[in-house]
Amino acid sequence: MAHSICICSAEGNTGKSTIALGTLDTLTRRATRVGVFRPIARSTAERDYVLELLLGHEGVVDLSYEDAIGVSYEDVHDDPEQALATIVQRFKAVEARCDAVVVLGSDYTDVGSPTELAYNARIAANLGVPVLLVLGGRIGEGRGERLGAADPRTPDELGQLAELAVEELDREHATLIGIVANRADPERLDDIVAAVRQAATDAVGRPGRAPLQVWAIPEDPFLVAPSVRSVMGAVGGELVSGEEELLGREALGVVIAAMSMENVLARLIEGSVVVVPGDRSEVLLGVLTAHSSATFPSIAAVVLNGGFPLSEQMTRLVEGLKVGLPIIRTELGSYDAALAITRTRGRLAAESQRKRDTALALFEKHVDGQVLLDLLDVSRPDVVTPLMFEYGLLERARRAQKHIVLPEGYDDRILRAAATLLSRDVARLTILGEEIEIRSRAIGLGLDISRAQVVSNYDSVLVYRFAEEYQRRRAHKGVTLEQARDTVTDVSYFGTMMVELGLADGMVSGAMHTTAHTIRPSFEIIKTRPGVDVVSSVFLMALADRVLVYGDCAVVPDPTAEQLADIAISSAETSRWFGIDPRLAMLSYSTGESGSGADVDKVRRATELVRERAPELPVDGPIQYDAAVDAAVAKTKLPESAVAGRATVFVFPDLNTGNNTYKAVQRSAGALAIGPVLQGLRKPVNDLSRGALVQDIVNTVAITAVQAAAVDAG
Repeated sequence: MAHSICICSAEGNTGKSTIALGTLDTLTRRATRVGVFRPIARSTAERDYVLELLLGHEGVVDLSYEDAIGVSYEDVHDDPEQALATIVQRFKAVEARCDAVVVLGSDYTDVGSPTELAYNARIAANLGVPVLLVLGGRIGEGRGERLGAADPRTPDELGQLAELAVEELDREHATLIGIVANRADPERLDDIVAAVRQAATDAVGRPGRAPLQVWAIPEDPFLVAPSVRSVMGAVGGELVSGEEELLGREALGVVIAAMSMENVLARLIEGSVVVVPGDRSEVLLGVLTAHSSATFPSIAAVVLNGGFPLSEQMTRLVEGLKVGLPIIRTELGSYDAALAITRTRGRLAAESQRKRDTALALFEKHVDGQVLLDLLDVSRPDVVTPLMFEYGLLERARRAQKHIVLPEGYDDRILRAAATLLSRDVARLTILGEEIEIRSRAIGLGLDISRAQVVSNYDSVLVYRFAEEYQRRRAHKGVTLEQARDTVTDVSYFGTMMVELGLADGMVSGAMHTTAHTIRPSFEIIKTRPGVDVVSSVFLMALADRVLVYGDCAVVPDPTAEQLADIAISSAETSRWFGIDPRLAMLSYSTGESGSGADVDKVRRATELVRERAPELPVDGPIQYDAAVDAAVAKTKLPESAVAGRATVFVFPDLNTGNNTYKAVQRSAGALAIGPVLQGLRKPVNDLSRGALVQDIVNTVAITAVQAAAVDAG
């Protein structure tokens, strides 16, 4: 039976999609097959962006958009009872494929009959799904609303709203398990929780039952702010200059620049959309100059009103400035343009990374996910999916709170990953690069990296300190102080020196540089841990139901028997750091005593060395991959083995075998390959693929933080 939940509200614009995303994200940490269902679609004219956002979440089963929808508003109008029957039928089809389903109530985009809340309650009752009620912490449309933001409701107002909504749910026999006051006044969260809990309890009474769970999530200006792309649509505009990628930035205010430039400058605010008359080229140039200046706020976009085209000379001049700022032309006048912009609402959609990160961070901080899972009776599964492993990884890193340096600050992927890591409190970060350039680029991309430290790799104080230390360590190689100064300004050396001298706990690089460029400085400066002779690597291979460890697939081309034993012992230690019980398979093309030859003898000798050096480790070899992983094959080939058929750590005889095998499994079995994770160094440094995705970078930083915590723990 699916452990499902219906998220509904008593009115529109409550930010219910934030709660839905957070709930979905929480469920995917525990349930292996999570579904999404929308009983009443927002519109038949266009696709539901909230539903698409939820269906696009990594942990959701493969559901088509059509499968996830019950009926339309028109269906409810025509025949409410038949619409309800259809909703139940379509939901049951989704439920049959899932362990848990997030049901998202209607959005009040239409005036239904009967009332929407009552009908949503009837839906939940007929689906047999408990309700998580979302209350809007902001006053409704027309009362102080601007660019998605609005004045806050008082605790008493939210209490009254809760009382009415709970009574409505009770009348329709819906089961209420909790209430979230969303977009609440940040200064009065505790008062709001108390008022809502009391009002809801008084509304229907809860004799002999546990107190109702109530949470409050504060308003976040970026989450409710519209994107520049939405603003462009609201004014019916077209992009005439600037980077299309920057249309994703949030618009936090409006400035009408129809006055002298001195007065315009005094009114510029961070993240604002500046409305400039299309025939005032001198004002446009002044605004662009201010945006480029380090002493004025960074604006989100310029809207040229009146429909006037830019002259050829102005177009050339703007292009030459290379500011990248979106410049949008509209036919509207100043007043109408400003009015259309201020009425534009933000929305949580799949294309906005910052909004998604912000929504998840707010939910994680203010809603107790464990309590929510307990309310839904979602037990911990025996299997570990890739998504579950990723969540566990991020949680371990979050507890460790280590400081990681990212040398490649000029790569947008690094900035995007940094924004995600910071918003989710995964690690403390230092990004290398010139501060003005790095922060300006992040702001332009709509990313918040304000909590990151940005350090120039040409910082004179640090370069002098690092050069002296590097020259001292490499003096036996004839390195002079002048040569050392040149060397340590390289981002890989600079970041490695930060780690070695305790200014950071670990380093992640390689998005823009080769593996050799990334890890060579660590061989020279950090060196190997005591008792370890070789630096090697593993990949954490997240299969559909478990996580395996493959080593070495990236560093040592043709290890000796002694090096192979070293790799095996290091791999076992790494597996423990990530919660994987090590059972080592020393792989070869033969199993047991069935084969001979130099390659097999090397693996046999390495297995003996592992048993001598680490007798507590369960290890077997030589062993073929099928005997190591398949219980039926193991029973035939090595029936007495404690490892065969249930190995978790696979040690390959050489780099050629390991690298090809991990890629074959990754592509053919659809496994998530996390790594390479370097092992054997005294302090953690990890390499990225130059084709790394943002999530790959996030995972690698989390891995590095976990490694740093393990090193500190000894």
